[in-house]
Amino acid sequence: MLQVLAAFVFFTRLPFWRIAEVPAEAFRHVVCRWPLVGWLTAGLSVLVLYSASLALPDSVALMLAMLARLLVTGCLHEDGLADFFDGFGGGTDRDRILSIMKDSHIGSYGVIGLIAYFSLYYALLHELPLFVAGAVMLAGDPFSKGVAAMIINRLPYARTAETAKNRTVYSRMSLPEYACCVSFSVIPMVWLPEASYLWATLFPMAVWYLLTSFMRKRIAGYTGDCCGATFLLCELSFYVGVVLIYQMNG
Repeated sequence: MLQVLAAFVFFTRLPFWRIAEVPAEAFRHVVCRWPLVGWLTAGLSVLVLYSASLALPDSVALMLAMLARLLVTGCLHEDGLADFFDGFGGGTDRDRILSIMKDSHIGSYGVIGLIAYFSLYYALLHELPLFVAGAVMLAGDPFSKGVAAMIINRLPYARTAETAKNRTVYSRMSLPEYACCVSFSVIPMVWLPEASYLWATLFPMAVWYLLTSFMRKRIAGYTGDCCGATFLLCELSFYVGVVLIYQMNG
């Protein structure tokens, strides 16, 4: 139970830390419970989306839903995405990439990457009817977190605990933790309004494979920033798949 609490403490900025004191060791096992946190972040985002749409245009409601998740997570994943773009965009070798990603300042690659990410995120979901957009958000957030979480099973951590930003190196998943992660990722698929949208799950898995292969080649591992970037890019690819299927369905 403390490991579940640790996941909510680590991946959100909500005051879950008030519930109980979480030992440091529990934070080494939070990644397999990342999709469960996605149930909360997606649920709150969609609640804002549907509530705001009662009084505001759908476009504004979608922007407020995006903002809600940013506030709940403290822009944790978006910070990772910016550092990922800066590091891999500006670094020429492993040490330089890791050094840039650890730097708290954002560079031009990070700025452009975030602008492109948010523009695509908004444009893709805005192409869908409001009800469908909310449904795919409920499914896409946890599922993409589950896909991204598998990075710790394929790659080693690229730094040591002493040089990591949060001083934590995640443990690879045990079989029960793997099953837990997969279950929390797949269950939200029940929110999808049509079974054909399940084909969109192939997109995040393809993106995950390409990204992890790229990381292995460039830095021989992953970092926390890589985890956040992988989640957001996998989620974005899921919405690409959904929009393509929606358009094909007419």
